[in-house]
Amino acid sequence: MTRHGKNCTAGAVYTYHEKRKDTAASGYGTQSIRLGKDAIKDFDCCCLSLQPCKDPVVTPDGFLYEKQAILEYILHKKTEVAKKMKAYEKQKQAQKSSNQLESKSEEIQKVEKFKSSESSIVSKPINPFTSGQSKDGDAEGPSTAASAASSSQKLPSFWIPSLTPEAKPTQLKKPSKAVLCPMSGRPIKMNELIPVRFTPLDPSLDRVALLNRQVS
Repeated sequence: MTRHGKNCTAGAVYTYHEKRKDTAASGYGTQSIRLGKDAIKDFDCCCLSLQPCKDPVVTPDGFLYEKQAILEYILHKKTEVAKKMKAYEKQKQAQKSSNQLESKSEEIQKVEKFKSSESSIVSKPINPFTSGQSKDGDAEGPSTAASAASSSQKLPSFWIPSLTPEAKPTQLKKPSKAVLCPMSGRPIKMNELIPVRFTPLDPSLDRVALLNRQVS
């Protein structure tokens, strides 16, 4: 005969162990944190001001706002978007002008290089008694020395203030023109706000009388 503890399946009480077992099996109703009353606003309070709404409006996602508060929020965000767009356009124009200057400077350098190469051409008679290896060696000597000197001049000295590497300016991304809802993060528009009409409670009625009145 088995123990009674092994057969305890007909109890009238839904035990804590059974709740946890059913929760783990279904995957619904998990609890990671317990929120107090101060962390949950009343149903008639604005999501921005957390005060009871006098002129309430609701978004298509079901978030309640005071009309004046949400309109001020939308106007403020539109002003921020306009400022960001203006800064982005300014950066775009600056990049365009810098690219034009770089292309012009490259063209000027190419022209100067061509002029210097043309002016340095001098017709010299070829001596058939000199070997090609010695001529190449003579030509490679000063060129390697010049390249080493130029590379040493290009090395930055970080301890000299004039040669300290500078941080590049941050590149601004094109801002979105849509104003996002502060609660859902989805685009919100003024014409999508739906007005809400609350029925004020009668202070002369108690809770039982109010419930009976609603049922009838």
